[in-house]
Amino acid sequence: MIIPVASDHAGYEAKEKVKKILEDLDHMPVDFGTHSDESVDYPDYAIQVADKVDGGEHALGILVCGSGQGMCMTANKFKNVRAALVYDENSARMTRQHNNANVLCLPGRRLDNKELKKIITTWVDTEFDGGRHERRVNKIHDLTENK
Repeated sequence: MIIPVASDHAGYEAKEKVKKILEDLDHMPVDFGTHSDESVDYPDYAIQVADKVDGGEHALGILVCGSGQGMCMTANKFKNVRAALVYDENSARMTRQHNNANVLCLPGRRLDNKELKKIITTWVDTEFDGGRHERRVNKIHDLTENK
């Protein structure tokens, strides 16, 4: 699967690790920047990935910043994006199974290589359960559909 990724300066180092993990899992990361640890504004990079997922060009995306929160807040402004801030393997699983999250937001300053690998592997390999969760996800979508 092709998965767009982006980070700000605080998430740059972790984003580079994320790309390697995705490649090891036979996915193709597409890097939307930033390409160094020089200070940048995270919304400029979150928008690029969120736009690709929102428009249906890619099913999933990954964003990284220092806390993960700024990227998550920005991505969730897009109608068809369900971005989730994930700190551990369990939350990675649950955001896919129950919330059908399509953008993974990571705290680049908090996770080590082992944690990143567990989270990403779990997140990309977990399917949405549907069922009762579908009704709830549809209610979230309806909030932006009617605006």
